[in-house]
Amino acid sequence: QVQLVESGGGLVQAGGSLRLSCKLSGSIFRFYNMGWYRQAPGKERELVADISTSGSTNYAGAVKGRFTISRDNAKNTVDLQMNSLKPEDTAVYYCNAQWGSGYWGQGTQVTVSS
Repeated sequence: QVQLVESGGGLVQAGGSLRLSCKLSGSIFRFYNMGWYRQAPGKERELVADISTSGSTNYAGAVKGRFTISRDNAKNTVDLQMNSLKPEDTAVYYCNAQWGSGYWGQGTQVTVSS
């Protein structure tokens, strides 16, 4: 069964950086389109960035130019490098894998203090 495990969240000051990582197990990673989503308190879950099986990337307007998504098919991981963090980036960040069915990680908290 597919499992996604996120790591790398934490507390950072505005302007700082964090790197999130998500490891997929239980299936063949390279077949999955991967994405990072986030959900702030009182708000709906939203797409942050995604990366296709071929490596094409897509970013939400709010993070474009600050965040970078990447994947390593040899390590079964997808990372999200987050730079120039803002308080409005505070949310629980979720990893998502899509190949027919969709799968979610448990989420990791990112808190950006002003």
